[in-house]
Amino acid sequence: MWVILCACPATASDYLLYLEAQGVAGYSSRTDEASYYSWMADEVMQKPSLGVDFLKRLSSEAGDFGAFALQYRLAWDDPEDRFQSQLYNAWFKYKAGWSDLWLGHNRPAMGLSSIFDTHGLLLPTLPMYGFGFDRDWGAGASRDLDWGNVSLSLTTGSGMPVRFDGNYLATARVAKGVLGKDNYSLGASLTSGQILGVMGYEVIDREPRRTFLGGVDLTFLRDFFETRVEVVSGRNRGERATAIFLREGVNLMDEGRLKLEIQPVSWQTAGRDQYSLASGASFQVNGDLALRFMHLYDGQTGENRFVVQAYGYKKM
Repeated sequence: MWVILCACPATASDYLLYLEAQGVAGYSSRTDEASYYSWMADEVMQKPSLGVDFLKRLSSEAGDFGAFALQYRLAWDDPEDRFQSQLYNAWFKYKAGWSDLWLGHNRPAMGLSSIFDTHGLLLPTLPMYGFGFDRDWGAGASRDLDWGNVSLSLTTGSGMPVRFDGNYLATARVAKGVLGKDNYSLGASLTSGQILGVMGYEVIDREPRRTFLGGVDLTFLRDFFETRVEVVSGRNRGERATAIFLREGVNLMDEGRLKLEIQPVSWQTAGRDQYSLASGASFQVNGDLALRFMHLYDGQTGENRFVVQAYGYKKM
């Protein structure tokens, strides 16, 4: 496990540049071997990696009119024994007044993954269980309102790689509540399309299959506690599917530097019931470095997986 940090200073008023580095090591009771990824070998996150996260504000004499984001990393692909090039965020956003419009590789408007950037965290979200995509190529629109948010997106339905084989994914989400003001956000999502079978950059099924999912999600903050719930049901790649996701966390120490979490997930695909139970701890050493631990029990295989991570994110 390794972490590389950079202390090279650079300042600018119209952009932010961060160096992202992480070390990940795990142990599986099923294989009785060490590995260097968090849960699934083919998934993009989390693996030992080094990269940059760049965000540039676009402005004119009239003020800001948009932004450009690029997040790239070089990750160690343990099963293939090689480095893998990963392009994560890559989008242009335009402030149209009535809405924020984006084009590129960004979050589809579906569920909790559309509003929380959890790519550096160990605990898996529903896209890692095969429900939707954490990032996808396409376009979208989002408008913040006094009472909440409305978001739409039309993407390829291929996740990390760009594929055009008759595949597409249309998503919409409406949310009531603003977290910073109301301490809660209650959302409803609808997803429809023909999507490919993808895990990370690996396309495991090039045949577009029908997906139609409805979901509700809730984020609720109270004192030191955080609750996140998501329920999704419908047809996922041609099969009847349902998923129930719960993450309960508590923030301890000054400024919540220590976070403890527990996460049960239950899902059913084609009549087959599955579940997992995960727990995690995260300690923010300083503004640049976090140490994390996860234990995940897979109810289908009986595997106990233990993972440690050191995650560095430093402004350059």
